[in-house]
Amino acid sequence: MNWPKRIICMTEETVETLYLLGEQDRIVGISGFTVRPPEARKEKPKVSAFTSAKIPKILALKPDLVLGFSDLQADIAAELIKHGIEVYIFNHRTVNGILRMIRTLGRLVDAADAADKLASTYESKIKLIQNETSQWSVKPNVYFEEWYEPIISGIGWVSELIEIAGGVDCYAENAKHQGGKDRIIADPMEVVAKAPDIIIGSWCGKRFHPHKVGERQGWKNVPAVLTNQVYEVKSAVILQPGPAALTEGLDQLFAITKNWHTANYDTP
Repeated sequence: MNWPKRIICMTEETVETLYLLGEQDRIVGISGFTVRPPEARKEKPKVSAFTSAKIPKILALKPDLVLGFSDLQADIAAELIKHGIEVYIFNHRTVNGILRMIRTLGRLVDAADAADKLASTYESKIKLIQNETSQWSVKPNVYFEEWYEPIISGIGWVSELIEIAGGVDCYAENAKHQGGKDRIIADPMEVVAKAPDIIIGSWCGKRFHPHKVGERQGWKNVPAVLTNQVYEVKSAVILQPGPAALTEGLDQLFAITKNWHTANYDTP
């Protein structure tokens, strides 16, 4: 079988996965938003953003497979298909979807065993954390903010990771919606009413400042603000539906929730 040898990744999660599988030599182009792994930015030409791509540059690289993510890249995919390029678009929004993406990508590049091993490692880690947090008699209410003005709550896999880490997502009901516009919280005081014990911000392309949250009108008496349980988790490690979310992203969420639990329920 002729496995793809010249792959272009239009989002970061497939770049990171291929590097973890030891298949980085197949990559001939990446998204300009790629930051993981850092060496990819130095080694690979940048040929796309998220909703736009340099079609002539992609064609010049003569890819035998282009990987993308979500309906937001549908127009790019269609244009490439018209030029005879094979395109595979992932469209996952859950933790299981991330694991499936890893395994599927492994099979696309003849690295199924390595992909299964990698995914199984993440599954074991998730189970280990769940075994610990399942013993907590009380769990913190967590408000995760993906954007502000307008306020947007967390996407599916983020909500699931909060639960795995021992938290209770204040907006779990919103997480089923794929698009950010469907997760907009029109009234900021609605968040205040939910009285989150922990606030986590992760703004894509912009820094979240925990110390400024208490300056929002009506937010100074939110439990998370009163107890200094307001944190930033970088978007690069939590808002990409790939390995980073299951490793550094989950680690940071668990550290935050465990810190809260220890401070409130494990002290003499």
